[in-house]
Amino acid sequence: MNKSIGNLYIVATPIGNLQDITQRALTIFSEVDLIAAEDTRHSGLLLNYYGIKKAFFSLHDHNEQQRTALLVDKLKQGMNVALISDAGTPLISDPGFHLVRKCRQEGIKVIPLPGACAAISALCVSGIASDRFCFEGFLPAKEKARCDRLKNLAKEDRTLIFYESTHRILNTLVDMEKIFGAERYIVLAREMTKTWESVHGDCLGDLRKWLEEEPNRIKGEIVLVVEGKTSSEEQEISPQAEKALRLIAQELPLKKAAAIVAELYDCKKNALYRFGLSYLA
Repeated sequence: MNKSIGNLYIVATPIGNLQDITQRALTIFSEVDLIAAEDTRHSGLLLNYYGIKKAFFSLHDHNEQQRTALLVDKLKQGMNVALISDAGTPLISDPGFHLVRKCRQEGIKVIPLPGACAAISALCVSGIASDRFCFEGFLPAKEKARCDRLKNLAKEDRTLIFYESTHRILNTLVDMEKIFGAERYIVLAREMTKTWESVHGDCLGDLRKWLEEEPNRIKGEIVLVVEGKTSSEEQEISPQAEKALRLIAQELPLKKAAAIVAELYDCKKNALYRFGLSYLA
């Protein structure tokens, strides 16, 4: 390794099964001077498993911008640094962006070591089209912001991938059902590579009911893979139906207004409801 200026290695680590580590990653861990990690105690378990002892440097969401300068100085002094997250590929819904950007601005070489990623692992086993997809990470915690984000994605025809937490998953599925429609296909991948790994696919409405039947089905790390909007979901809404919906929705709840207009103009209620969510909210 060149000691005149250090290298920053972006190293993917296992997302559950500790054997999902590359030989190259283990070699780099042994050779670098320092490992930057979100939770040094958590990451210490991985290194202990492989008998590697190395100095850690704490770098997480709450201190990254402040501590980036310190790490850059160490790299300029010739230290080689490995950046890892608690699990999976760094920077994928994890810290590291500010550090990598600063290193590139300073001419410090940034070297990726590919490996495990929960989003890609879930996509591979979902059975949903994988040739075109977009990763959205975690949706906002608050309902309005979450719904606004989902509305922006309602017409997206690429496969959508989200991370979600145990305590928000049911609320998220309720919002997805309202905005994407109960028939949109979705796969929930839980605890990937771990002992209780499970992958379950169904339409949004039925998946939500399936989860509500058994609380254990929502425990653990969750990835949602959602089919993009298909042409079969599209239905032309006449200008007359649009006008009627806008007027009636001023006096009645949107769901009821959509039902009335669907009956009057022979339209699909779900299509009218989704139109209302997108254009009347």
